[in-house]
Amino acid sequence: MRIHRLGWAGLELEADGELAVVDLMRDASSMEPFVGPPRGPLPAPRAAGRIATALVTHLHADHTDPDALAAALRPDDGLLLRPHPAPEGGPLENGALLVAEEGIARNGLATQVVAPWESVRRGPFTFTALPAVDGFGDPQVSWAVEAGGVRILHLGDTLFHGFWWLMKLRLGPFDAVFLPVNGAVVSLPHRQPPSPFAADLDPRQAAQAAAILGARLALPIHYDTLHQAPAYVQVDDPARSFLTAAAEAGVEARVLEVGETLELAPVAQETAV
Repeated sequence: MRIHRLGWAGLELEADGELAVVDLMRDASSMEPFVGPPRGPLPAPRAAGRIATALVTHLHADHTDPDALAAALRPDDGLLLRPHPAPEGGPLENGALLVAEEGIARNGLATQVVAPWESVRRGPFTFTALPAVDGFGDPQVSWAVEAGGVRILHLGDTLFHGFWWLMKLRLGPFDAVFLPVNGAVVSLPHRQPPSPFAADLDPRQAAQAAAILGARLALPIHYDTLHQAPAYVQVDDPARSFLTAAAEAGVEARVLEVGETLELAPVAQETAV
C-alpha cells in the first residue's frame, strides 16, 4: 500500500492501481472567521478525478470538503463512505454538520453510511469503520483500511477512549496508525462556555493510544495547519512532542510530511519517497 500525505488529516491511498482518500480538505474558508486562514498547504490528491472511494471520519469542515470530494472521486462510480447523520436538532446543535450535508447533496455525491464495526469491500481495499469519540458529541468513526496484507488505521480527530483494546483484538496488528496530536482547546460561539480540555488527542494521549493498539509505526496528523487563539489553540510543537512521547511509550514513530509518500509491505517495511 502506498500512502501519500495530504494536508491536515488527509491521506491518499493506493493499492493494486485502485485509489482512495481519507478526510480530504482543500477549502478552509468556512472556518476562517473562527480559526483564521490555514498555515500550511492543502494539496489536491495526485489522482483527482480517478479516486474510487472517499472516507470521512466526521462531517466537520476540516475533515469533509464536499467540493474537493466531488473533484477527487470518479464521476461514474465514486463512492463516499461516511458515519451516521446527526440526530435531529436545530442549527445550534448541528450547524457544523449541516454545511457538509448540504454540500454533499449539492454535488450529488453517492454515499454509504457505515456503522462502527461494519466493513465495506471496494476493489483491493477493505474499509472498516471503528468507534471514535468526537470532542463536540458529533457522530464520528475511525477507519481501518486493509489491502494486500497491510492494515492501517486513521483516527480522524478522536478523543482518548476505551475502544483501543477491542480495536486491537478484533483488527490488529496495525502496520501504521495515523493519529491526531494537536490537543486543541477550542472556544466557539455555539459551544459556550468552552471546555478547558482538549477536543482531540494530545501528543501523550496519542502515543499511549498507539502503544495500546500495538502500532508497528505511529504517524502524527492533524496539527499546525489550524491554530488561532482563543478559538483554536494547539499544544506547543505537536509533532516533536508526539515523537518524544512515542519514544517514551516504546512506540516507533516518524513524521510523514505533507506531500511525502509511505510505502508499506506486509512485513511492515516502509520507505519514504
